[in-house]
Amino acid sequence: MMDIFSIFSQFSYFGIFLLLVLVNTAPILMPPTWLILASFHALDDTLSPALLAIVGATGATIGRVALMYTSGFFRKFMSEERKSSLDGIANYLKSKKIGYFLASFLFASTPLPSNMLFIGYGLMRAKSVQIYTGFWLGRVTSYYVMISISHVVLTPFAKLFEDRMLGIILVDVLSILILVFFACINWNMLITQRKIQFVKPKLWRL
Repeated sequence: MMDIFSIFSQFSYFGIFLLLVLVNTAPILMPPTWLILASFHALDDTLSPALLAIVGATGATIGRVALMYTSGFFRKFMSEERKSSLDGIANYLKSKKIGYFLASFLFASTPLPSNMLFIGYGLMRAKSVQIYTGFWLGRVTSYYVMISISHVVLTPFAKLFEDRMLGIILVDVLSILILVFFACINWNMLITQRKIQFVKPKLWRL
């Protein structure tokens, strides 16, 4: 990992930007972007936390948008009932003036991994500039905070991710479970009748 940091750090902020685009395009098995940014700052404290946050948020947004459009391909393997349910939440967010913006901003303001959020958007075939602006602003905020307190949180998190990618796998498994739970909710029923009902689990057609 240190070799990768050394290679990309030679190109300063542009190298960091390229690395984060690549990392955020991958659906799983990647460390959190804020952890990468905090590591670069720990290696070179002359890097501005504010500029790192902006560069990180831009690279993350571009990578996640690429992931979102790639994920849309797998929609054709879903049942019609599940598609209809996801379309329900997509139409609901679209009907609100800043629905997509708020959803993306609130999620991005936390250090939670965003891979499953954009895979979900891809399966919903969501299209709105609010997704990108909300996510970018949220990530700028959360990255700046995490980089600024990295001297406190970096060491324990680095330990979590150093042995056989255990931390990354745990986070990805949790994210996948959340996505499956999200996809199983009957959003049409929840939005129109305020009742929680789940779409009967079925194996996706291969």
